Formats: sequence, C-alpha cells, structure tokens
Amino acid sequence: MSLNAVHEGPHAKLIYMANQIAKFMESKPHAEGVELLAAHINDFWEPRMRRHLFEVLDAGGTNLRPLVLDAAAKIKRPALAA
Repeated sequence: MSLNAVHEGPHAKLIYMANQIAKFMESKPHAEGVELLAAHINDFWEPRMRRHLFEVLDAGGTNLRPLVLDAAAKIKRPALAA
C-alpha cells in the first residue's frame, strides 16, 4: 500500500511523519507521550513543516492520530509566512 493510498493530499507525507512519531510515543504513558511528541516536533521540524501541520490541524486534523491532536496545544505555532 502506498503512502498516498492512506493519506491523500498535499500534506500526506507530513501527516504520515507526525503519525509515525505518535505511534512510537503511544508506548509511553499518555501525558509523557504528549510532551515528547510536542518536544520532538518543536525541536526537529522547521517552521514551514509546523505551519503545514497547523493547516491540517486547523482543518480538523483528519487522518492524524489522537496523540498528535492531544499534543497540538504544546506545539509551537510558527508565524504566518510573509
């Protein structure tokens, strides 16, 4: 099954990446998983990637794992692109 068969659209790879991190963090207690997922995205994703993630979140978060949705409030929202 291809990546696009599961998640179609311009943010498919980003959704896949966020969900892979969440899948790993789900092995932790929930609160710790939320903190670690948000910290990982804040530390390693460039502002453009976080901006695209917030586009998905603001549109309802379709196809994102629940842990990503729970961590969203702790992820740093970058400034809008000029």
